[in-house]
Amino acid sequence: MPKTLDFELIEPAATTNHRAGDVEQFSTGTTTYLAPLPLPTDASPNSPYISELNDAYLDFGGGKPQLFSWQLTLGAPFTAALLIALGIPLVAGLILASSGYRLTEVLEFSSDLYFAARESAIWLFFVGLGTGLIVWFYDHKKYTTVIPTRFNRQRREVCFMPTDAETPVFVPWESLSAWVIEAQGATQYGVRRQYGMGMGFEREGQRVCIEFVCAGLPLAIAHWEAVRAFMEYEVNGLKSHQDPMDLQGPNDPPHEGMHTFRNARARLRSRIRDKEVSWMTGFFWYLFHVMTFWTLPNRLVEWEIRRIAKVGRKVLPEAMRSWSEPLPKVQWAKPGEDLIRLSKEVRELKQRSPKRAITEIFAEVYLNERSGKKRA
Repeated sequence: MPKTLDFELIEPAATTNHRAGDVEQFSTGTTTYLAPLPLPTDASPNSPYISELNDAYLDFGGGKPQLFSWQLTLGAPFTAALLIALGIPLVAGLILASSGYRLTEVLEFSSDLYFAARESAIWLFFVGLGTGLIVWFYDHKKYTTVIPTRFNRQRREVCFMPTDAETPVFVPWESLSAWVIEAQGATQYGVRRQYGMGMGFEREGQRVCIEFVCAGLPLAIAHWEAVRAFMEYEVNGLKSHQDPMDLQGPNDPPHEGMHTFRNARARLRSRIRDKEVSWMTGFFWYLFHVMTFWTLPNRLVEWEIRRIAKVGRKVLPEAMRSWSEPLPKVQWAKPGEDLIRLSKEVRELKQRSPKRAITEIFAEVYLNERSGKKRA
């Protein structure tokens, strides 16, 4: 679980009824609401945090081990150590050579610099690797200790299991709030931007929510769209959520591993042969994987998945299990009239103005809705 997914139970200072398109300013950024109502965002649904999906429900917050997290854990400290041990002496040697120093002097200086930096580079690698493994262990435990949020599209309800709570909380799907956060702050290295996504609800003076960090604003919206599209029967499988690069074959397991590495390499070779990409693309692809320990991250992902299956995920409460049972089709809940009407308007506006921000379209739809009611 590369990002933290925590439940918070807090007393809000004031209860505010938000809706899709609302924007709240705070000292370092903005919060933009995507729901309620869960209107279509036109984003590509994609989320690695979906751990289970079937005809009845989707689990959000468990997810599966990610290849990139292992590549980052192994490759980042190794690359940094290599740059210190070899990069600095190499650059220094080139500077001296271009300044007119003799070759023997350049080699002697670069050699001395290498031996001086080697010990620091080794320490940096092991400290970085140790820090990454500590973070991995903290996140890995959540796979077997956290109960994910469950979205039941047949009932059109959401089940939250707040931390330390004894019973789950069930919320109507169309009343759920969803938001994305954009924040920025100044550091010694310049301005740093951060993005996040959250979902939750307010009830009886309390707010229950989950929030987590995202790599960018489009990815934050894509997480929400993955859930929304499932609940509205627009997406019915995990592949579109977790395999956007189509690296899993029809007979491959539904997770990353050695099969995705082999498929990616075969596709790259085919594209180079067909002259779709240049040999430089292949060079950097191989360089990246060499610097991230070749197939070791893929093998570690497969090992981690086997370990989770062996240990097992946390047992669900009986109320949540019975609520998750499939219903006869005649008992399936239907979307509300407001959601159907406003979703149609959103799609029409987006089609007319495809480059316009979806949150602006949400705001216009609600403005038109309010103006229409006033005239009526």
